[in-house]
Amino acid sequence: MELGLIGLGKMGGNMRERIRRAGHTVIGYDRNPDLADVASLQELVTKLQGPRVIWVMVPAGAATQATVEELAELLSPGDVVVDGGNSRWTDDIEHAKVLAAKGIGFVDCGVSGGVWGLENGYALMYGGGAEHVLRVQPIFDALKPEGEFGSVHAGKVGAGHFAKMVHNGIEYAMMQAFAEGWELMEASDEVTDVREVFRSWQEGTVIKSWLLDLAVRALDGDEHLDKLRGYAQDSGEGRWTVEAAIDHAVPLPAITASLFARFASRQEDSPQMKMIAALRNQFGGHAVESK
Repeated sequence: MELGLIGLGKMGGNMRERIRRAGHTVIGYDRNPDLADVASLQELVTKLQGPRVIWVMVPAGAATQATVEELAELLSPGDVVVDGGNSRWTDDIEHAKVLAAKGIGFVDCGVSGGVWGLENGYALMYGGGAEHVLRVQPIFDALKPEGEFGSVHAGKVGAGHFAKMVHNGIEYAMMQAFAEGWELMEASDEVTDVREVFRSWQEGTVIKSWLLDLAVRALDGDEHLDKLRGYAQDSGEGRWTVEAAIDHAVPLPAITASLFARFASRQEDSPQMKMIAALRNQFGGHAVESK
C-alpha cells in the first residue's frame, strides 16, 4: 500500500519507519527538509497514485486545520485523510464535513505509544465510516502491536479522538497516584529505599504496569529525582476530558484532581510533579525542566 504521511517528528518519523518495515511505501512531508521525502504537499499528492490515503501527524489546532484545508483543495474524490494527531474530537466533525464536501473521506485516529512505538507498536483508536476505515486498515495493522489487541474501530467520526482523550485522562490519574505514593514514602522515616519498593511492585502486585516500569526506569536514572523541577505541562486532552464530563454530567473526581495537580505544579516546585515529568519523559519523550 502507498501512504502519504505529513509530519515526521518524534511520532511521525518512527511511524514512517514502522510502516515501511511492514512492506508499505511511505512518502513523507515535513516542514523540515532534512526529514522530508518531498518538498511540498503538492508534490506529495502528485507522487501518490489514486485513490490516495494521507495520514496527518501535526500539532492539534491551527496546524491541523490549515493542513486539512490545503488537502481539501489538492486531493480528489475518493481519497481519504487520516488525522492521527491529538485533535479535539469536535474538530474531527468539522474536518470531516469540509472534506466530505469535496468527496474526500475522513478517519480520526488516536495514537498512543510515544517514543516506544517503533519497536513495540502503537495503540490505535479510530473513528469513521466503515468504508474509509477499511481503506486504511493495512496501515493500522502495520502500526498496532503484535497480537490480538491494540487497535479498535471505536465508532463514527470523532470516536477515535474521544477514546484517546479518555485514555489520556485515565493516564493523568494513574500517574498522579504513583507520584503521590512516591512522595509519601520519600517523606517518611520508615521507608529507607523508595526506589527498591517501586521495583518490588513490578511483579505479583495489582498495580504492576508499564507506567510502574517507567517509574522505576526514571528512578534508576535519578534516584530521588533531584535533577528535575517539579513542573508538569498538560497536553490539553486532560482539560477536554473534564469538559466532556461536565457536558455529560459524569463525575470524574480522580481525573479532575490530577489535572488540577498539574496546575498546582506551576505555582511551586512540587515533588509529585517531578515524578509526573519523569514519567512523561520516559514514555513520550516529552521535555523536562532542570533546576
